[in-house]
Amino acid sequence: MSRLTITLDDQLHQALKEAAARQHRSIASIIEESLVYRGIRTRSEARQLVVSARKRAALSEEDAMALALEETRSERGR
Repeated sequence: MSRLTITLDDQLHQALKEAAARQHRSIASIIEESLVYRGIRTRSEARQLVVSARKRAALSEEDAMALALEETRSERGR
């Protein structure tokens, strides 16, 4: 598992710590869940999205990739 150091506003860090304590979870698990919620995917997950999109829409590989990129950007923009 990789390690990551981030800088947060003190108030946001405190709120994150309090949320983790209330939910009996680690800060890392809350951050991971948030990344997934925001549409961050591994390469293999992104490839699977393309495969699924192609199957459902009978798209060419190029069109399926364009659709996957559009959907990913849409999810990240929420």
